[in-house]
Amino acid sequence: MMLFQKGLKTARTYPRQFWLLFWGLLLSTTGSSMIWPFLMIYASARLKLPLTDVAALMTINAASGLVFAFIAGAIVDHFGRKWVMVVSLVGNGLVYLFMSQATSMGSFALLMALTGMFNPLYRVGADAMLADLIPMEKRIDAYSLLRMSNNLGVSLGPAVGGVLASASYEIAFLCAMAGLVGYGVMVLVFARETIPARLEGTKPPARELVRGYGRVFKDRPYITFVIAFTLIQISASLIWVLLGVYAKDNYGILEKQYGLIPTTNAVMVVLFQVYVTMITKKFSPLFALAAGAFLYASGVGSVALGRGFWGFWISIVIVTLGELVLVPTSSTYAANSAPPDMRGRYLSIYGLTWTLATGVGPVMGGLLNDRIGPQAIWYGGFLIGMVSTASFLLLNRRYSHERTALPAGEKEI
Repeated sequence: MMLFQKGLKTARTYPRQFWLLFWGLLLSTTGSSMIWPFLMIYASARLKLPLTDVAALMTINAASGLVFAFIAGAIVDHFGRKWVMVVSLVGNGLVYLFMSQATSMGSFALLMALTGMFNPLYRVGADAMLADLIPMEKRIDAYSLLRMSNNLGVSLGPAVGGVLASASYEIAFLCAMAGLVGYGVMVLVFARETIPARLEGTKPPARELVRGYGRVFKDRPYITFVIAFTLIQISASLIWVLLGVYAKDNYGILEKQYGLIPTTNAVMVVLFQVYVTMITKKFSPLFALAAGAFLYASGVGSVALGRGFWGFWISIVIVTLGELVLVPTSSTYAANSAPPDMRGRYLSIYGLTWTLATGVGPVMGGLLNDRIGPQAIWYGGFLIGMVSTASFLLLNRRYSHERTALPAGEKEI
């Protein structure tokens, strides 16, 4: 009874539209995560090409995402959040449908480019909408709750997707499409627009939106944070994109068993994210980011020591501990750094970290695998992660006081 009352009190803390994001994200993530952990396995089997060539698909995806992340930020700040999110979700759902029929490198490349185009639209729109809905002092808790929703979907998706993929990848792709399109319809029907400029009845000229990126790049603490975060995302991309292929090719771990590894990550986030956030928000954000990056780098490097399922399982546990600290803290830092009229552009630059990482990391890992050896992937990821850790520590020493008590973006309200 007490647990129910506590949950009801938490629910009343946030507006109804926040819970639309929460449940919709759970639906879409459950569907898409039935495919994403196994996508490189699927493409490799279909194309029968070296890992370096297959991993180049992620570079195509990242290059497309890099371009559209900039476009997304301007669109979100000019036209609003809602319709951008709808287009992204429905478009991505259709891409998964067509991907189930792809048989050539050209068709895979086109579809990965489309995925790269649609992904930033939702991410920037949803992050900006959350920042519009939630006051600064509650944002890290709100981002933690969305992380729980996302990872609950990830805990369900790969476990089910691994079974489905072993029998029929086509069914798994159809489930992914259903989840994404279903969430898109929920946003279309139930969400309201939240853009501050719209509420004030004003709309900045389009040319000012493009020029506005200059203000972002002149924010030295923020851009330095983005660079440091990109480095740890490169390390992260290795484990999330290449571990499935590495485990199968070198140790015979099939999709059905491998699906339990990302599921472990997701279950840990669901169970522990709120408690970890309660601890980490007591520290400087940049110090917390350094601690998270160190754990992440250690987990990635430990993959090189694994010799089977349980070794890789331990690695993902270490990685997840770093992720619990790293991700809500970074999302909150980015949102708090942005002036309200520039949230789309600030958050689009933040979103580029994963786009750049997936463009660089898998290809780098493929080259290390093909030219040195499979274990070189994880040693490389460890070194990059440690550079990120050192960068956050230096940032903390120089900028912590400037961005901890009251972020610069909030001063301009």
